[in-house]
Amino acid sequence: MTAVSVAALTVYDMLKAVEKGVFISAVRLVHKSGGKSGIWNHGD
Repeated sequence: MTAVSVAALTVYDMLKAVEKGVFISAVRLVHKSGGKSGIWNHGD
């Protein structure tokens, strides 16, 4: 999640010079597997 957020902010920083209306709308977990809680899917 942290890596995705940093990547999105990096892209945003590059694009804001070209287009002022760019925004990041959502960063969320959709699927996870492994760990103590096992498999998890958003919406299940």
